[in-house]
Amino acid sequence: MRIRVSRLCIRLAILALAQGSQLAARPQDTSAPKTPIEVGTFRLHKFEQAIGEEKYTVGSIANEVILDSAFEFTDRGTRVPLTAKLRTTSALVPVSFSAKGDIARGISLDAAVEATADKIRIRLEKDSKNTARPDKFFFISGYAPAAMQMILMRYWESAGRPAKLQTYPAGEIAIEDRGADTVTANGQRVKLERFGISGLIWGRETLWMRESNLVALVTVDAEFDHFEAIAPEYEANLGDFVRIAGADGMAALSEISKSFRVTSPEESITALTGATLIDGTGAPSIADSVILVRGGKIEAAGPRSRVSIPKNAKVVNLKGKTIAPGLWDMHAHFEQVEWGPVYLGAGVTTVRDVGNEFDFITAVRDAIASGRGVGPRLLLAGVVDGSGPFSLGVDRVDTPEQASQWVHKYHDAGFSQIKIYSSMKRENLEAVAQEAHRLGMTLTGHVPEGMNAYDAVNAGQDQINHVSYILDIMDPDFIRLRRESNYEAAFENIKKFTGHSPDADKAIAFLREHHTVVDPTLALYETLMRTGTTPLVQFEPGAAKVAPQLAEALKNLSGNSNGADFREAIFLAYLKSVSALHRAGIPMVVGTDQSVPGHSVHREMELYVEAGFTPMEALQAATIVSARAMGVEKDSGTIEPGKRADLVVLGANPLENISNTRKTERVMQNGVLYDCAPLWKSVGFLP
Repeated sequence: MRIRVSRLCIRLAILALAQGSQLAARPQDTSAPKTPIEVGTFRLHKFEQAIGEEKYTVGSIANEVILDSAFEFTDRGTRVPLTAKLRTTSALVPVSFSAKGDIARGISLDAAVEATADKIRIRLEKDSKNTARPDKFFFISGYAPAAMQMILMRYWESAGRPAKLQTYPAGEIAIEDRGADTVTANGQRVKLERFGISGLIWGRETLWMRESNLVALVTVDAEFDHFEAIAPEYEANLGDFVRIAGADGMAALSEISKSFRVTSPEESITALTGATLIDGTGAPSIADSVILVRGGKIEAAGPRSRVSIPKNAKVVNLKGKTIAPGLWDMHAHFEQVEWGPVYLGAGVTTVRDVGNEFDFITAVRDAIASGRGVGPRLLLAGVVDGSGPFSLGVDRVDTPEQASQWVHKYHDAGFSQIKIYSSMKRENLEAVAQEAHRLGMTLTGHVPEGMNAYDAVNAGQDQINHVSYILDIMDPDFIRLRRESNYEAAFENIKKFTGHSPDADKAIAFLREHHTVVDPTLALYETLMRTGTTPLVQFEPGAAKVAPQLAEALKNLSGNSNGADFREAIFLAYLKSVSALHRAGIPMVVGTDQSVPGHSVHREMELYVEAGFTPMEALQAATIVSARAMGVEKDSGTIEPGKRADLVVLGANPLENISNTRKTERVMQNGVLYDCAPLWKSVGFLP
């Protein structure tokens, strides 16, 4: 397929000639009036909910084309504005580019690029540099504005569809023709060309073109949250675009991953031999073990002396290695298909997604379950939120009727849980809990504004995400002082927190009585609270291995050292809270809330050991305890006959040092064994 740009180029050439020879001789004269060629709008969406608009114009001065874009949305009460300008020749070769504003909450962009006869001059924030001008290139910075990507596609077509294209201020992209889709718009069936772009963000974007016009873009924003830009006349098709993008991305990765497989789904029986087996039950390790896998299930597991290897088995010798149950991440937001290889490369074979786009996550879940995708098994929690200034971009639950509607939608689509977000009212939380429990579902999530953990649990919430909500009831004086903006007193208070006090004891007794499961996300808090004075890589070595597009976002996340001592004291209080909960027997599961993709699962376990868990207990928090929390412990969480064949092959024993869980060499998901290093590499990470 071809993007039909010829008519656009002819129009630009005619307009340039019409300016006359005097203007043509002064191509840099931007004071001359601009002749409009196009005026357009894209509707901006997050989690499939409209949050803003981009308005753009394309005009001409002399022999140049000029794109002006005003891009703005509001996310959870925060305004995110960005303005951008691109100048090109009439053949769409970039001349200059500038962008200034925000690209996500608290993430700014100030960039300028200019092409000379032999150089590209780049300014990014306060840093400037020159580089040699290549033959083919484009000026663009990340996912926004969408109109910039439209001009990129036109340039790529006119330049002969190069396999790779250098972009500035940074990066290299690849654009792939992914076929065609037909949708209905304004009562007419319309055929659109679908393309994948890799390298502009971490991972791949999907966009649709009609002739030379951008119809829809499915991507992620600078927070790595789902983001879409769509022409207004196609807005009714948004769910279709999101679903197609998820399935197509999974299909592309599945094709790539076939070369990483040590065994295939067609293997009749596989025997993993020679490794030290940690089955996850708490039993002693087994040296020189044999694990038999047939049809995605564990058929036998034990010492070589007790397990007979069938003659037709494919034998995989793992002498000197350690095998443990496949790990879980119980707080994921599987925003991109690239998370699939990342999770498997990290040894994670099951993920609980606690808030996502319905169309995307169901398409990805089904692709993995059917073998058409590559990634961990996905267990889903459907997110609901009420109306308010800080509401998440999802459909609202403001009445008991809406509560029932959304619970049934998620239940009928095979979701395991409901995720409560921060703007829910108590009466609606109670309505959600009542209907979810009636249907056999459980509730996890945030503690909504105006409530505390006592209120949420009493209203029917079974599990709590984030240890901060637990500290709120263990040390209510600290929370009160912060709300009063008495930070000096709050600082002195939190430094004295030990996890032992009447308030703390009351909170722990309450959680134990209600069998509340806690998902602390310590690794997330550490990432946010300890990086003001300490580089992230010092406590999270995985940060040095992420894809280049992620490296900048992860660098020095807290921004500066102001208040670093206060943040450190709060983090230590979180750690002490987890320690006190663990001593009391409160079940805790390993969850990351993204942080450093894949690697933060291991960091979470390391922090649990720091809080007083044994290595076995930390490993179980990421395996059997998580399986119990989701009610699937009979199917998963340990390496025992009859359970799913989900396991990880490690280069060293994690019971000797929990950090050895990072030494992933092979991973088996539902009976298919992969090499980990190429999984990492397939999405731009270092193994």
